[in-house]
Amino acid sequence: MWSMDTPNPEFDPRPAPAEQVLEPPIERLAPRPIKPPRSRVWTARVLAVAADGVQILLLPLFGEGFASPLNDALDVVVGLALVWLVGWHWAFLPSFAAELVPGLDILPTWTTAVWFATRGRS
Repeated sequence: MWSMDTPNPEFDPRPAPAEQVLEPPIERLAPRPIKPPRSRVWTARVLAVAADGVQILLLPLFGEGFASPLNDALDVVVGLALVWLVGWHWAFLPSFAAELVPGLDILPTWTTAVWFATRGRS
């Protein structure tokens, strides 16, 4: 039997003691580099010059401006590759928009955008 001094386990209003929770140790990741490596910067610069060179040298294929699917495909691929290589920069947005305007797409907009996004990096 139970008495008033010893609680009845069936009718004990107190919560059961919690079991100790074992948590895994916290692992810290290495800090992410802020600047892309030199090789990525130079690869982006070469890609931008090559893309602008192809658009200027092969003008009859890319002369239709926004109506040319080949021009648009090249610009999307180059834009995505440049963002992957050097990271997002606001200079890529006007460059991409200028590539869609007929007549402006023969200017070296990708080269200018990459130069502006990577200035100060070698």
